Amino acid sequence: MNNVETIADFYKRKYDWMPENILNEIGHFNVFKLENYIGKQAKPVPYKRRDYFKITLLIGESKIEYADKVIELKKQALVFSNPQIPYKWEHTDGIRSGFFCVFDQAFFHQYGNLNQYSVFQPDGNHFFELNDEQVKLLNEVYLRMFDEIDSDYIHKYDVLRTVVSEIIHFAMKMQPTSPMNKQPFNASQRILTLFLELLERQFPIDDAHQSVNLRSASDFAEKLNVHVNHLNRAIKETTDKTTSQIIAERIFQEAKILLKQTSWTVSEVAFALGFNELTHFNNFFKKHAQISPVKFRNV
Repeated sequence: MNNVETIADFYKRKYDWMPENILNEIGHFNVFKLENYIGKQAKPVPYKRRDYFKITLLIGESKIEYADKVIELKKQALVFSNPQIPYKWEHTDGIRSGFFCVFDQAFFHQYGNLNQYSVFQPDGNHFFELNDEQVKLLNEVYLRMFDEIDSDYIHKYDVLRTVVSEIIHFAMKMQPTSPMNKQPFNASQRILTLFLELLERQFPIDDAHQSVNLRSASDFAEKLNVHVNHLNRAIKETTDKTTSQIIAERIFQEAKILLKQTSWTVSEVAFALGFNELTHFNNFFKKHAQISPVKFRNV
């Protein structure tokens, strides 16, 4: 597999230097203007996993390629990137202006888990088209970041965490409220939250010798110390999907990433995803993609 790009690699790729505080234990945050990295000489952002988070306010046209889809940004948008989903950013010569900030999970240590927010979850919405008024508001937010990071205020990074949270919630408020979120948090939703956390802990897969261990509803029920029927009822009640369906969807998503991003054989991908027989993986993939893993990789 291509090496995961660390936040230190990001600085070396962009600037050929690294901030002195990047290796400390308090986490890292920085903010940049896009004008410095766009235009005719701009290079495509490589397709790989990254171990840091990134939020981009983009004015102009470009294209983001994921393993299973291509997103065309035609005017202006807010884009969230996270360590779980590799992507490739192309046609950056169509970008006119904007900002982006980068930070790692350690930056939010004791301030919450970023993965709880839908904008950073694998099946969440990662891009938001904006109107002119929204762009103006977010432009001011990013300018506040620059003012704050250049200040001498001893608690400026606490302020910056708040500003980043402001952007996250700004985007999430743009999404329709799901029926689950309209209801008070109940026992079934707590089970769902714990189930999804266990499921996501198995990803991303970065080593061909790594293997998904929890693959069935009974596997998760045992870990959660609940009866499998109780788990299935809770999942169905809160998502209108079966437990097996959610597990299969997540494994299928990771399969597409591994097939597109790595040079592993299909057998190695199958093993990493917990399939003991290549035939079983081929049948599983064809069921969800309507084409074989090999054909999907070569598309």
